[in-house]
Amino acid sequence: MSTRFLVLYWFARNDEAIAEGARLGLAVPKAVGTAVVRNRMKRKLREIFRARAAELAQDNDYVLVVRPGLPEAVTARGHEWLVERVDEVLGKAAA
Repeated sequence: MSTRFLVLYWFARNDEAIAEGARLGLAVPKAVGTAVVRNRMKRKLREIFRARAAELAQDNDYVLVVRPGLPEAVTARGHEWLVERVDEVLGKAAA
């Protein structure tokens, strides 16, 4: 599943890891910005994922890839806009 700024992959896990619940992996390439910018994006995305983890399939791993331009868009449009973008990709994964 992909949008202009985010790509989401999800994978089914084996039986022994299901008890942990939904897990998130983040890929924020250097093209997104400096280390400070990349780490800030990771913190924001983890926070959003934690708030929505209970709504997702607990037997999946999710990998969220950030595309260049997302930090600038978040700065211009705000945190709520980022929440809507993440909800958009996670909603399509849940369907």
